[in-house]
Amino acid sequence: MRRFSRRAALATAAGATTAAALSGSAAAQPADPGGGRWTANGRLYEIRSGRQRAVIAGVSATLLSWQVDGVEMLLTHPADDVGEGYQGKTILPWPNRIDHGRYTFGGKELQVAINEPERDTALHGLMSFVEWQPVRHCADGVALEYVLPPDYGYPFRLAFRIEYEVDATGVRSTLSAKNIGDTDAPFGTANHTYLGAGGDRIDDIVFELPADTYYVVDDRLIPTGTAPVEGTDYDFRSPRPIGATEMDTAFTGLSRGGAVVRFARPDGVTAELWVDRTHGYLQVYTDDSPATDRPGRAGITVEPMTCAPNAFVTGDGLITLRPGETHRGTWGYRIAG
Repeated sequence: MRRFSRRAALATAAGATTAAALSGSAAAQPADPGGGRWTANGRLYEIRSGRQRAVIAGVSATLLSWQVDGVEMLLTHPADDVGEGYQGKTILPWPNRIDHGRYTFGGKELQVAINEPERDTALHGLMSFVEWQPVRHCADGVALEYVLPPDYGYPFRLAFRIEYEVDATGVRSTLSAKNIGDTDAPFGTANHTYLGAGGDRIDDIVFELPADTYYVVDDRLIPTGTAPVEGTDYDFRSPRPIGATEMDTAFTGLSRGGAVVRFARPDGVTAELWVDRTHGYLQVYTDDSPATDRPGRAGITVEPMTCAPNAFVTGDGLITLRPGETHRGTWGYRIAG
């Protein structure tokens, strides 16, 4: 059997045309929607249903593209570019930050790597650049799996499965996390997809966020407490334009049965992010400081989170998975009306 290295496959992928497919062009299609070619974001998996089309990338089980009637709905990046700002990534096994990368669990003090040195924090878990493996791919869905081995800072063994599906209304993601180790394991997750502005900037989006509490943070974005949104710039319980409001802010106080966030864009499209009851927290970032040369505020991310920022330290919303136990949660995007 002829064998190919990952390096050789990546080199071959460099000249392909999948970047065009993710640029928003209705005419462009992935070079290999079956997932056969490597990109900087791993294999690609196209799924379709009627007006709806999505592209999933194997690295970080990323939602790389969501198109409706050929129009790109996301602020995304070409497949042959690693992107910036964690665009579309599935965040595991913790979302947001761990202060100083240190936490205590099961009576043990643990230290994970600092990957945000300017704030001395461990940001967005351990799986942002690992390739998930396909276990199912059909016309309207794909399922990927990954087993996270234990390490010094996170000495737990978890198995993950994620399923993306499209239907007549939109795209949804269902994540299962199972503790396959022999000790309890701390766990949290989020997704970091950005919705596109539908214009030059997000300022004209009429935004509705059904959250009554936000997290107050210090200059390192570590929560110091919570406060009601009433009377603040963060109160979007009734829909209103985002305007000049800047947010890198976590919210809670959602409906116990789940929540729906609405984005009425200036292009006439109203999109909705819906989350089930397992996602009791939402992190909103208004794209004010992109790491690249592109203009800021070209998109907005509302991250469905199962726990609060710094939950490994505070325990706020932290899930503890017992050996053999499975967590399952679902969220999705859809077009209203």
